[in-house]
Amino acid sequence: MLIRIKNAQMAKKPDVVFPYSEIKFKIAQILERTGFITNVEKKGKKNVKLVGAALLYEKGEPKISDIKRISKSSRRIYRGVREIFPVRHGFGIAIYSTPNGLLTDKEARRQKVGGELLFEIW
Repeated sequence: MLIRIKNAQMAKKPDVVFPYSEIKFKIAQILERTGFITNVEKKGKKNVKLVGAALLYEKGEPKISDIKRISKSSRRIYRGVREIFPVRHGFGIAIYSTPNGLLTDKEARRQKVGGELLFEIW
């Protein structure tokens, strides 16, 4: 999902579509709420569900400059609340999987909860 978004932005596509899962849809909603993408919606029927999102550009340049996957299946990265720091001096966000659900780095610090660092986006 993340690489599809990154590649679509680099190719200057207006929107991106990827297979549906609950976690991908929640991540897309967080990215919409933080202003990296817009118009997140479920598409398709019972058997073939998709998630569609419109990409944002500022003066012809992609809003997303890079996405970095941190925690992978071969190496999980967990951080406590005291180890959560701003991404790119506050210009980016990090997505954490916490006991309270998926949260950005700012929300995790505010709720004083740590978790698995999924990825960073700026």
